Amino acid sequence: MKKMILKIVNESGNPLPEYETVGSAGMDLRANLIEPIMLKPLQRALIPTGLFIELEQGYEAQVRPRSGLALKKGLTILNSPGTIDSDYRGEIKIIIINLSNETTVINTGERIAQMVIAKYEQATLKEVDELGETERGEGGFGHTGII
Repeated sequence: MKKMILKIVNESGNPLPEYETVGSAGMDLRANLIEPIMLKPLQRALIPTGLFIELEQGYEAQVRPRSGLALKKGLTILNSPGTIDSDYRGEIKIIIINLSNETTVINTGERIAQMVIAKYEQATLKEVDELGETERGEGGFGHTGII
């Protein structure tokens, strides 16, 4: 598998993100906090990571929830997947929401999200009067009758 070089500045004191297994698509991102954050039910917070990256043009970093955090603590990410564009140079921050019925604590160093690097293309838009026909047509939102 071809691997790209991802330039990263780490101001967090946490280890660099890494792939946990050979087949992992995402690298875990960790909270970089001065003090723990208490999230009440339905409360959200912007959690800093202390990480700054430089992506090659044509690539994005997608920020996604961690399934274990969602299952065990009821925490997930708003605006998911979040996109970090190749020309962004600011700190990576994660919008976390507590969907549980209990106040939850986020500590510094805690794995709060995962980051997936993905290739993308920019499209050139061509305005037309009509689109080609397909068997599906305009069917959507459960049009197959299978839930």
